[in-house]
Amino acid sequence: MAELLLELLSEEIPARMQARAAEDLKRLICDGLEKAQLSYENAQAYVTPRRLALVVDGLPEKQPDIREERKGPRVGAPEKAVQGFLRAAGLDSVEAAEIREMEKGSFYFAVSVKSGLPTSRAVVAIVEAAIAKLPWPKSMRWGYTDVRWVRPLQNILAVFDGEPIALHYPLMRGEGAGDGSTPAAASLDANARTVGHRFLAPESFEVRGFADYRAKLTAAKVMIDRNERRAVIAERATELAGAEGLEVRVDEGLLEEVVGLVEWPVPMIGRIDAAFMDVPQEVLITAMRAHQKYFSLLDANGRLAPRFVVVANTPGTDGGKDIIAGNERVLRARLADAKFFWDQDRKQSLDDRVDGLAERVFHAKLGSDLERVGRIARLTRELAAHVQADADLGERAARLCKADLTTGMVGEFPELQGVMGRYYALNDGEPAEVADAIAEHYSPLGPSDRCPSAPVSVAVALADKIDSLMGFFTIDEKPTGSKDPFALRRAALGVIRLIVENRLRMPLLDVFDAAAKLYRETALKTEGSVGDESITVPGFATVSRPGWSEPHERTSWDLLDFFADRLKAHLRVEGVRHDLITAVFARGGEDDLVRLLARVDALKDFLETDDGANLLTAYRRASNIVRIEEKRDTTSYEGEADGSLLSQAEETGLHHTLDQARRGIAEALAGERFGDAMGCLAKLRLPVDAFFDNVTVNCEDAQLRVNRLRLLAQIRSALGGVADFSHIEG
Repeated sequence: MAELLLELLSEEIPARMQARAAEDLKRLICDGLEKAQLSYENAQAYVTPRRLALVVDGLPEKQPDIREERKGPRVGAPEKAVQGFLRAAGLDSVEAAEIREMEKGSFYFAVSVKSGLPTSRAVVAIVEAAIAKLPWPKSMRWGYTDVRWVRPLQNILAVFDGEPIALHYPLMRGEGAGDGSTPAAASLDANARTVGHRFLAPESFEVRGFADYRAKLTAAKVMIDRNERRAVIAERATELAGAEGLEVRVDEGLLEEVVGLVEWPVPMIGRIDAAFMDVPQEVLITAMRAHQKYFSLLDANGRLAPRFVVVANTPGTDGGKDIIAGNERVLRARLADAKFFWDQDRKQSLDDRVDGLAERVFHAKLGSDLERVGRIARLTRELAAHVQADADLGERAARLCKADLTTGMVGEFPELQGVMGRYYALNDGEPAEVADAIAEHYSPLGPSDRCPSAPVSVAVALADKIDSLMGFFTIDEKPTGSKDPFALRRAALGVIRLIVENRLRMPLLDVFDAAAKLYRETALKTEGSVGDESITVPGFATVSRPGWSEPHERTSWDLLDFFADRLKAHLRVEGVRHDLITAVFARGGEDDLVRLLARVDALKDFLETDDGANLLTAYRRASNIVRIEEKRDTTSYEGEADGSLLSQAEETGLHHTLDQARRGIAEALAGERFGDAMGCLAKLRLPVDAFFDNVTVNCEDAQLRVNRLRLLAQIRSALGGVADFSHIEG
């Protein structure tokens, strides 16, 4: 068995593209091998900033032979037909053909065997195709090439079974070189050589296999294994921090990026000037992370320490002193800018900055940010009672929540919006609840983000997200497929988490209607830019739905349906069945998420019992019978059964139990005793079973038949008081 080793050496590959590129190279090569019927035992991809590498073990030395058979005419067929078959099959005489006995007689067969290509030749086309097809988020052309790749390719190492393969990857196709000549088609020719670290070991060397390749690269200061580089960075950074009684701030995203920036990682520790330590630590951390790729260090209290870890790509000639000094000098300039913004921004209060939001467009059809904070402030006051929040503090926080967007600091570091608003609010003397709400009103930003719990923060966060949802749904900018440019799915999930995790009893439709009303009253625009004359947006209309006692805005219904889908996605990870959520929503009359989930839990527990499973089966049987007969008779059998026409004990028993169950279910649901409601359903099982076992529904007496169909329809309506069982699967 043989080994294939491939390395594509290039200029630095962006860190964010490396891991995916390695997997894509492995996938393309392995798919090509399988298509060529070349089996293998294992394939492993590696990536560094300058190289993509792949090793495939257990390859055969050649492709399998291909046996081809062609059926000819029957033995004894006319000579002309036989000769034509021989010519077409490339046979010299009839003796070269095989004769086989078949059901319909004896036939000539031409059999040929094609020898498989040597694997070293077969993989040439596979590798060339893989290099050409390798998908990159962004690619480029360089020099006079008309080939696109992520960065200029410099060398291709391709070795099979210890020997280089004859691979020629075309780069130029007759473009002028700029010196008066027109070169012929040029290419990168594969070889068995590569180079080490750009600065520490730039000389080329020859390799004959992966073990040799890896050992020589390590000697040439290149760690080919991404996981090895990650471990070195993490372990050495922890050692450096621990030596000073500190710990490294956890940042998996930064670690993943830095792993893709170095081939020979050398962590070093540097110092932050004391003059910058009065700047908020979030600013310092963000500046070091975003611009310099430094790891922040924390003291025993979790506060930012005046130290940082930088990962160099070389140890330096003096133990790294010059490298550390250079990084400290660059960081000093970065933090001087941040300190300037911090000092300048505090000269103007957040309250004074609010009017400046009029110059910021939220959306051409939805007005400015100033109009938006006006809506959010009014909606926060509406929500305050549901959240048990101070309405005045909530309105104040909502008015100020976007003001930091006009500051220099947020202009430089957009990811600090909200965070800086909190610092500026505290500097202005605003109450702590207001400052915290400004910082938290964007949360939660994702499933791993902490959900606010302080009442004022919750009220403002809800108002901010609901205003966005209502606005974009109103102008028909809803998510479609995988496209969600305004992050409305994330906003809906944020609202769901805020309500569910804080156990808020909030009627969503009323809240949506309140948001819709605010849009109708403010500068909502149908076309043009902010500043155009405001007009009423067509599309607002009040409509009703079955099962609901009051009509609501049409956009509110659309949002509720959207929330139902998001709730299913949110609960799927917790193992909650989506069909149960659909069944409870479909019943109508439910837009309180806390109450809805309590009903779903009770329904789930009930269906897991024998009574629940059997009653679901009986429900389907009753529904099917009624549906079929209604279609055949072109009428509806909804309504009360006539007690005077009940002729069998099983009918009477079912009628009586249904009457009790419906009253019991209504009382239990009104009192939110969902377990009791399921208990009322459980009492229906035996009477329903007895009815189906002993009562003929489609009897000859037409009046009796209609009454029994109405009794079956009552089973459907009784269970429908809890949920629409037609949506329940299984």
